[in-house]
Amino acid sequence: MSKKISIIDDDPGVLDALSVLLSSKGYEVAQHASAKSFLDAQYISGVVVSDVRMPEMTGLDLLHEMKTRMDPRPIIILTGHGDIEMAVQAVRLGAFEFFEKPFKHDKLLETIERAETELGELTELRQRVESLTQRQKETLRYLIEGLATKDIALKLGLSPRTVEIHRAFVMSKMNAKSVADLLRTCMRLGWK
Repeated sequence: MSKKISIIDDDPGVLDALSVLLSSKGYEVAQHASAKSFLDAQYISGVVVSDVRMPEMTGLDLLHEMKTRMDPRPIIILTGHGDIEMAVQAVRLGAFEFFEKPFKHDKLLETIERAETELGELTELRQRVESLTQRQKETLRYLIEGLATKDIALKLGLSPRTVEIHRAFVMSKMNAKSVADLLRTCMRLGWK
């Protein structure tokens, strides 16, 4: 099974060159000439590589929109006209990496592989959260807020013993050794 990647660039030459490079490395490539085209297309899991300066919607606008939609796909931003302020803004909006054109192909490929690893880990963490029952999810939320067992019991209308049971299941299913582990996991998933 080939790995999937989406490329967004309004320059057909760049779009074709990146597609050839990535296809030669075993990727199934979806090309998009605009961020709007990408957002309107059928969802394809995998890494997204996007130019910054495009008509209608910039790469930074795309980052913001994907964050709003809670889209988990990592985005690598490319630009021919980058500056430090733009790079900082891209990272704050959730860009996985920021490259100035021209860039070294091996560095881009290495970054894509790191982004795929990160996406795989986040997918696994999301599946763990989804395996929790509704009560376990509520318990998890209160645990990462720092509430004690008796306070969680009061909020949920349960006995402290029942909360302890939910807590044990949460720790086990989330593969966490401590509440700090749970907090780190939830932060990686973008929980606030």
